[in-house]
Amino acid sequence: MVGAKVQITALMTYFGGLVQKIAILACLLLLVSCQANKQPTNNQVQVKVARVVSGQSLEVLGMAEQPNLISQVRLIGVDAPDTRQRPWGDDAKQGLEKLIGGAEQIVTLEFDVEPRDKIGRTLAYVWKEKVLLNEELVKQGYVLFFPRSLNHKYDQRLERAQQWARIMGLGIWQPDKPMRLTPTEFRRTFR
Repeated sequence: MVGAKVQITALMTYFGGLVQKIAILACLLLLVSCQANKQPTNNQVQVKVARVVSGQSLEVLGMAEQPNLISQVRLIGVDAPDTRQRPWGDDAKQGLEKLIGGAEQIVTLEFDVEPRDKIGRTLAYVWKEKVLLNEELVKQGYVLFFPRSLNHKYDQRLERAQQWARIMGLGIWQPDKPMRLTPTEFRRTFR
């Protein structure tokens, strides 16, 4: 009987310690996940659009300390047809202009991991009144989803948007007038 009590006490101590360790581990996992989902306060900024350069880039005012300094912004996760790639390049630029609503409009830039591309443009997701313009451009078939940087926050949304545009035959995916070369292939071929 004494041996059984010792065994029961040993099991209770073992499982009690195990339960305690599981509880601590669960708390740590919860703490880490809360930290991962916490958005830094400086990951968004509102700016004024100076002009749309192409279907994937903008010039904006208000990013730096000097409010009248123009900054170049490249939309994350998209590859727009070159403006010489007609008619798709012009369509992409006009599509972005239409989504923004013209120059002097206020948009919100949201930043991810990698802040700049190799030529110094700021990389950002562009929001206008709760609409992610990167996603909307892909969904309407103006641009391709192209995950080429460390920024992958909205990759699933962009990929689904591209699947939608392909299924619906929108923009560059039109069955009777598809874009034959990707923007990257076009740029390589026609430098």
